[in-house]
Amino acid sequence: MVDEYHPKEVASRAVAREICDWIESGMIAVICVVLLFTFIARISDVDGVSMEPTLEDQDRLVITRMGLGPSMGDIVVITLPGRDTEPLVKRVVAIAGQTIDIDFEAGEVFLDGRLLYEPYLLEDTRANAGMVFPQTVPDGHVFLLGDNRNNSFDSRDLRVGMVDERHILGRAIFRVFPFDRVGRP
Repeated sequence: MVDEYHPKEVASRAVAREICDWIESGMIAVICVVLLFTFIARISDVDGVSMEPTLEDQDRLVITRMGLGPSMGDIVVITLPGRDTEPLVKRVVAIAGQTIDIDFEAGEVFLDGRLLYEPYLLEDTRANAGMVFPQTVPDGHVFLLGDNRNNSFDSRDLRVGMVDERHILGRAIFRVFPFDRVGRP
């Protein structure tokens, strides 16, 4: 008996094979994205004006926990333990062992006795939220400030204070939205 050639059957097998290949590729892509956003990076939104002019309300950031601990000038996303609030986006101004001092009358921030150069600020630091200065950052902690210092809920407020590094969700590495401001924050 001779196999007969059935063009419709051959074509339907080719289409089925093509669909299976697309499904397999899609599944691999989904798994890669899930792994990427679980272990390497994730998306976080900016909520509010405390980081203006560097970041604006509703900007979307890619953050990561990869790499070394927080460094001076890093923009980080944190959670506050025991508070049911959105994560906060702030700038690392001091790390463990450093002494921070703020002269609210002059609007100046000092780190280990030296005036900080902060070209990213919206305005001078005039608002005090209760913390007495100078303060030395304890081991395993960071001192965070928003770039819009007079409209920022940050480490100057005793409800935030020195932030335990374990509460840092990640360091901002890239802005993905809005599209006209895509790039490093």
